[in-house]
Amino acid sequence: MASIPDRGLFCWEDVENLGDLERLKLVLEAIPDEFLMRKMERERGNGRDDYPVRAMWNSILAGVVFQHESEASLRRELSRNDRLRWICGFDPLKEAEDVVPDAHNYSRFYDNLFEHQDDIDQIFHRLVEALKEELPNFGRHLATDSKAIESHGRPKGKEAHQKLARKQLEEGPDRRRDLDADYGVKTYKGRREDGTKWERVIRWFGYKLHLIVDADYELPVGYEVTRASRPDNRSGSRMVEELDTKHPDMVRGCEAAMADKAYDDGKLIRQLYEGGLEESPRRILPIIPKRDDWTGGEETRPLLEGADNITYDCQGQLYCHCQKTGQRRQMVYWGYEKGRQCQKWRCPAAVYGLQCKGYQRCSQGKDYGRVVRVSREVDPRTFLPVARTSAKFERLYKKRTSVERVNGRLDVSFGFENHYIRGKKKMRARCSLALIVMLAMALGRVRENKAKKEDEEEKRSPTLRSLVGAT
Repeated sequence: MASIPDRGLFCWEDVENLGDLERLKLVLEAIPDEFLMRKMERERGNGRDDYPVRAMWNSILAGVVFQHESEASLRRELSRNDRLRWICGFDPLKEAEDVVPDAHNYSRFYDNLFEHQDDIDQIFHRLVEALKEELPNFGRHLATDSKAIESHGRPKGKEAHQKLARKQLEEGPDRRRDLDADYGVKTYKGRREDGTKWERVIRWFGYKLHLIVDADYELPVGYEVTRASRPDNRSGSRMVEELDTKHPDMVRGCEAAMADKAYDDGKLIRQLYEGGLEESPRRILPIIPKRDDWTGGEETRPLLEGADNITYDCQGQLYCHCQKTGQRRQMVYWGYEKGRQCQKWRCPAAVYGLQCKGYQRCSQGKDYGRVVRVSREVDPRTFLPVARTSAKFERLYKKRTSVERVNGRLDVSFGFENHYIRGKKKMRARCSLALIVMLAMALGRVRENKAKKEDEEEKRSPTLRSLVGAT
């Protein structure tokens, strides 16, 4: 029986319906940040503690939860919301003007936080492990995609950019410009119903957030922040290796990974399905459409050069050509044979009962019809463990939309649509905090729902025991 994720334990819409303070409470209770707080408190030592480390950290998390696009907006919220100040850990007996940090206090705190990016990443991975223990089949289906994030800083010409870079080395960073970002381009192509082709090009100055998410629960499990020009397939390969290092059990239990054409790369496909240990290689099904990279203009190519009547197209669909009439028909995909590591295709005349004048010659008199097996070694990019023309490929590929929904939430619910972030350090930290808050909300909600279910079962159990005793 195919297992189905327990949507009763977690659904993002359930979290969105909660109030801001309720969501903040979930985050503060679930986030495993104690080791980071102790480390930053030790670094502060015996210095002034007008704005405690824990209160500053909690207020930054609150800014993410409350969708504040800047520290100024967060500070105004803290000034008027005494309950929020109390939850974050600021002294409730003092007036707002005495406890709410100034802008330069947040700038210094962020500078210290940048030095602890590895610790922030560790919090992210701890949350992923905790969710894996709480949610059934977490990580079974993964989806990956990149998200364009524009920088708030303005770009400069090449000569001015180099001049600013030299000045930054001599005098320190210039916070007015973003010298880490560059230009990214995404091209979308398609074909209209009338057969004409269309193309749309999107260009931006900034960064990319590369994500791997659980496609069933729509929660992130891996990420990377790069310049906008970084190719998606390279980051995808790097994230897979990191995921294998941080969460090996999840990778071993993963069945399929979905991605768009930007990840159509032979190295990444082999990495998913054949990477890992030799005695126990990964068997993650790569569900990735193929780019139309045939430049010769041909529709099909012969499977065996000059020796057969079987051809295939760019997507890996096989065709048979009648040896008497020359009529071309699509062959029928009949599954993947793991023992032989090859795709199996059958004669369409035998499967559908079609009339074919060359059937006897082609099938050699067999009622089962001709069978063609295509090894993945012929072309690993084209002939995947799941044929791109199969119903299974289409069903799994639909799950890729989960990562697009996560990207949409980052824009709308976590403030990346309108922000004032510039510089790779701050962009990476801000993305990390948003993903951590997303995971902590989910973990807190899952634990709440589990506790409710246990309470309901305990209330029902006396009634059940009485019924059993009566019988």
